[in-house]
Amino acid sequence: MKPAPFAYAKAKSVEHAIELLGQAGGDARPLAGGQSLIATLNMRLSAPKLLVDLNGIGGLSGIAVRNGRVEIGALTRHVDAERSADIGKHAPLIALAMPHIGHAAIRNRGTIGGSIAFADPAAELPACLLALGGEIEIAGANGRRTVKADDFFKGLFETALSPQDVLTAIRVPAVTKDTRVGFAEFARRHGDYAMAGLAASAKANGAGLAGVRLAYFGVGDTPVRAKKAEAALAGGKVDDAIAALAADLNPSGDVQATAATKKHLAGVLLRRVTKQLMEAQP
Repeated sequence: MKPAPFAYAKAKSVEHAIELLGQAGGDARPLAGGQSLIATLNMRLSAPKLLVDLNGIGGLSGIAVRNGRVEIGALTRHVDAERSADIGKHAPLIALAMPHIGHAAIRNRGTIGGSIAFADPAAELPACLLALGGEIEIAGANGRRTVKADDFFKGLFETALSPQDVLTAIRVPAVTKDTRVGFAEFARRHGDYAMAGLAASAKANGAGLAGVRLAYFGVGDTPVRAKKAEAALAGGKVDDAIAALAADLNPSGDVQATAATKKHLAGVLLRRVTKQLMEAQP
């Protein structure tokens, strides 16, 4: 299929991108890696009048560790994060997730910011950002602001981004000695979107866990925190945590799996990821 006609503009700076998006009156889309956007254009699920190419903007890529946080620029390619020693050392949950994102060709072009902004509910990175209690830096017509991951994902492909906003970076806490992380997903084939997946973080607390954050993907309109299961798992009761998922999750069936199958997989994932949390070292 071919996309509907659209105009194209290449932004020279973040401010220029904001200006271009504003001139389109809300009928424009920013273009980063394009690995999701181009597919939706070709299927005519998206038909903006204007594409604003962000790839010529300097300073929007790169990985830095400072002040106890890992900052990843929006235009950082998946492959660069996958190969980054800083990500492996200071943000190991993201390192665990990266090989599951599409295939090598997708990771060579796709961007960290694009994945977060597109907010596919079956994507790995939005769930990782939520599990880590991360934040999103946004530039818009009224200046720059920071939004916590818990407040960023609003609904199916809906986020806190306005039509004139540009996502510029994400930040997650760098691990400490007591940090524990876990990641697992079920997909029909490697590289496919997951039928269900789980990204998790916690702090070691003696023989148990504290500060548990469980972020499921592929089981709702957004990545979903399983808060009742978090509380049960912090209490050391894995079976109770799995039982609590019945109240935390309400998946719908899709072409990948029925709702009942997703609920079952969610429990299996929690048992597997809990083992990682109890054993893994950052």
